Amino acid sequence: MSTANLDAADLKAVARGGLIREDVMNKIWDISKIPLPFTDMIGTDSSTHPYKEWTTDELAVPDITNARVDGADAGTNNTATGLRVGNHHQISDKVVKVSFRADASNTIGRAKELSYQLSRRQQELRRDVEAISLLNQASVADDGSAVPGKSGGLPSWIKTNVQLTGAEVAGGFATGTGLTVAFTRAAAAVGLTETKVRTAAQQIYQQGGEASVFMSTPDVVQAFSSYLFTSSARVATLMSDIEGSAAKATAMGSVNVFVTDFGTLKFVPNRLQPKFTIAAVTNAADVFILDPSYLSISYLQGYRTEELAKTGSANNRQMLVDWTLCVGNEKAQAMINDINPATAVVA
Repeated sequence: MSTANLDAADLKAVARGGLIREDVMNKIWDISKIPLPFTDMIGTDSSTHPYKEWTTDELAVPDITNARVDGADAGTNNTATGLRVGNHHQISDKVVKVSFRADASNTIGRAKELSYQLSRRQQELRRDVEAISLLNQASVADDGSAVPGKSGGLPSWIKTNVQLTGAEVAGGFATGTGLTVAFTRAAAAVGLTETKVRTAAQQIYQQGGEASVFMSTPDVVQAFSSYLFTSSARVATLMSDIEGSAAKATAMGSVNVFVTDFGTLKFVPNRLQPKFTIAAVTNAADVFILDPSYLSISYLQGYRTEELAKTGSANNRQMLVDWTLCVGNEKAQAMINDINPATAVVA
């Protein structure tokens, strides 16, 4: 602050906020992205009941002794019924309460506060559904009183193609209760291996599926991508040839497709996939090898906004979605469980 003249510091020092107008950029810089890698890649369906059911079936293993004597009577009955499975619906919501004055005020970065809040909270609601779909959550029936219905997450469905290494217990659909069972995790997180990825793709192929997606948290995807550049990776040598090319040289620092004997896997990092804690590892994660054609989200009621009763001089809204995850056949999916992304990937 100068004593010889009036300067900006003098103007800022005037009581009740100073005399210099604020210069605030009329834009909101949001770092939380909207893409939903899992729910965007799978199908959608509709429901007419809060317990969505479907049937699964599969062909018998080829009978290599299938030979009959000419003129002999028909053999044993070969008919099969398949299975009837289902998942409970889950109601997820977001509530917005904005006063009349707040909505009428000239706010930074948006025209109307109510509209802005509704837009943002609906994006959050869709992100919630994405994360819950991948959560190790058993399905729960709504009792109409204190217990809300819950959709069984993907880890609670996969029981056939899981590579158990210790005390883990695979989840799956329980025909007796009509519920899915949460996966029981190991006592310690382990490192990912190339063998496990190849085995998962082979398991899906042998069951009749077509694996096409490798999905996990960003740090796990990065760890496996980095491993594929090492001499330990059992893949074709990564080459770079720019001689004679008029284009600018590009440094390739990642791998986003992994070709196995039983399917080409696209790497899909999912920042919304839940992490969990095992022992001292706070960012453990699962790896999903997926055939998306057997997965869908079914809606009893899709995303909607309901106007609630006014409370004083405020507008109240509730955004809801009534949904469930449908795993058409769990044998078309695989899970590599309890991965520690800090442990080096090996062959």
